[in-house]
Amino acid sequence: MRGGSDPRPEGADNRKTATRADLLNAVYASCPGLSRAQAKQIFEMAIEEIANTLAGGEPVKLRSFGLFIVRAKRERIGRNPRTGVEVPITPRRVLTFKPSPVLSATVHGLPAGKESVTGQAEPEL
Repeated sequence: MRGGSDPRPEGADNRKTATRADLLNAVYASCPGLSRAQAKQIFEMAIEEIANTLAGGEPVKLRSFGLFIVRAKRERIGRNPRTGVEVPITPRRVLTFKPSPVLSATVHGLPAGKESVTGQAEPEL
């Protein structure tokens, strides 16, 4: 057992992370007319296209899933919390993800388009 506080949600120990292989198997299983090699090629092409689009600085919107955005962060001054010494933080690009209302509702166990945990009605996409 780990010491200190455990940041994992309750029941996280028995959950399995979906891997690239799991997603590939799901594509293969849902398309019975494709060979495993064809399913892998289609899957890899989709992943590569998403990665290339994001690398080019363009957003990727997947309906009913979410929006991936590359943001440029400017240079700023940070501070070492232990010593108080100022350190320049170089400019960089960061990848952010904003889930769609449909995905958020699914994760929270709500039907899509119903009220969210915030109490606001979410539009259907």
